[in-house]
Amino acid sequence: MKNYTLILVSLLNISALFAQHTPVSASNNSLIESISESEMKAAYRTINTVANLNTGNYDVTHQTLNVTVDPAVQYIAGSVTTTFTATQDMASITFDLTNFLTVNSATINGTELNFTQNTEEVVITLPQTLSAGEEATIVVTYEGAPLASGLDSFVTSTHNGSPILWTLSEPYGAKDWWPCKQDLNDKIESIDVFITAPSQYVSVSNGLEQSAIDNGNGTKTTHFQHNYPIPAYLVAIAVTNYSVYTQTAGTAPNTFPIVNYVYPESLTSAQTQTQQTVPIMNFFEERFETYPFHTEKYGHAQCGFGGGMEHTTVSFMGGFNRELIAHELAHQWFGDKITCGSWQDIWLNEGFATYLTGLMIEHIDGNNNFALWKRNNVENITSLPYGSVYIPAADTLSVGRVFASRLTYNKGAMVLHMLRFKLGDEQFFEGVGNYLADPALAYGYAKTPDFIAHMETASGLDLTDFFADWIYGEGYPTYSITVNHGTANHAVVTINQTQTQGGASFYELPVPLRFMGTNGEVFDTVVDNTVNHQQFDVELPFAAFNNVIFNIKSDIISAGSSVTLSNKPFSLLNSISLYPNPAGNMLNISVPKGVDINQVAIYNALGQKVLQASNTTGINIASLANGIHFVTLVTNAGTTQLKFVKE
Repeated sequence: MKNYTLILVSLLNISALFAQHTPVSASNNSLIESISESEMKAAYRTINTVANLNTGNYDVTHQTLNVTVDPAVQYIAGSVTTTFTATQDMASITFDLTNFLTVNSATINGTELNFTQNTEEVVITLPQTLSAGEEATIVVTYEGAPLASGLDSFVTSTHNGSPILWTLSEPYGAKDWWPCKQDLNDKIESIDVFITAPSQYVSVSNGLEQSAIDNGNGTKTTHFQHNYPIPAYLVAIAVTNYSVYTQTAGTAPNTFPIVNYVYPESLTSAQTQTQQTVPIMNFFEERFETYPFHTEKYGHAQCGFGGGMEHTTVSFMGGFNRELIAHELAHQWFGDKITCGSWQDIWLNEGFATYLTGLMIEHIDGNNNFALWKRNNVENITSLPYGSVYIPAADTLSVGRVFASRLTYNKGAMVLHMLRFKLGDEQFFEGVGNYLADPALAYGYAKTPDFIAHMETASGLDLTDFFADWIYGEGYPTYSITVNHGTANHAVVTINQTQTQGGASFYELPVPLRFMGTNGEVFDTVVDNTVNHQQFDVELPFAAFNNVIFNIKSDIISAGSSVTLSNKPFSLLNSISLYPNPAGNMLNISVPKGVDINQVAIYNALGQKVLQASNTTGINIASLANGIHFVTLVTNAGTTQLKFVKE
């Protein structure tokens, strides 16, 4: 029996989570909330679903879905033909399938097979043990009424009085409407989808439409074929009285259609709004690579939910907002071509799709609007102190945690931007491009270490600490920055950082600063903040400044940070120090940038000069007697005296 108590609790938790969120910006975070909400609705039963270890002994190579539906009726009937290869000796095969649907038969080469059906799967006994490496084809016929509670993966509803059916299976909902293998360890190499529905309706699925045949009995069968690897949760169908129009995208010879399926009552507005798709597609292709499914199509199918869902080659859309179009299109690269290898790594899908929306804004609307987009994200991220981008294993059964807009979407996106800010455009986009092109990942699955490896290779840097702080870790820093006037055309910047409770011990980041000159000049610089209380000597292209702005373009995540300008000139001599102190055989002198040592004189406690050197920051003091000594330093910034102990 299905646990209705657990389902009710999950629904109540989702309602509370939706009600608690207050968007920072109607143009940004409310959109992300809408997208994550639609994916949470599709995924609500994640809370009582776990990976099915019983499906791990075979690889699916091809599936044919042949289904009969009516958008006015919550019911499905049909067959699924699965060709698979055994990865180990197997006497039976298991498919994921809810018991709201009934299996009528299972056959192999026309021979009836024995099977058992339980709550979440159907187990079919093979006529003989299949050896590892052997291939077979199973046909399962089934029918039934998929669960209809309003938050499901198979939905019948209406629009403007007309019935509509759509599916929305992320992450574990495919089994609610067809027998499949839905764990994130095996993509179906190719699929054929045959949808039989009342002839007045238009059917939609993945890949290219091959035919639409009138059956002469009031029904029509539409055949779609998709010849790229696809996970079960991205297989989708929709049926209603769609109006259909096509755009052309891509760069020759890789041109392809964008097929739009929209409600007749939305046709005029949709035709205007979807015009934005082609320039967004062009930008993503130029920035990354050719559209991954260019031999088939891209498309939109309008559906009755908020946000969208990135089904491979056809995104199901609740509307046609430009940012929503960009987000779902971005998923065709990040999520569909390369799919997160576990729900712990879902930021590789959603963080990237969110960031590509920001890149689209930067490209089309300019830097000021991109800065506003980043600022809205940062404000949302820092509205709460806790939570990592990476999903802890225990939280993968919490739908609200997996699809948390603040963490999975917004923080995931901003971490990508901070990585870009840290590495620079050339190395960042080289690493991302190599990640997309990696034959071990392309049209397959990736986990966070796979992405890290490509970014480290492209940059030549060890990014362990960065990802430990920002993907696996929690929280964010707050900065307190003091700026003093230094020598001519110089400023001395002192940076102090505090961290949210439970966050990193220190967030090593490039810190962006903008200096405003007294005559209206503007100078942007970045200092590499690696320790607390760190000082930087900044050379300015103008003589005097009257304002310093921290993180003006919101390039890094921080909260409540402040900049204090001191009118008192800062002496660079105050930053000179001796180490180690006490010292043994060597005494070193630490000097800030901009200070040069001309002469060093060392005196004992009686005032006698015992050593002298020039133009050096390291002195051998092995010959000195133990005890207190004094050092007089003559520099280009003046003369100062320091004390150390010889031991």
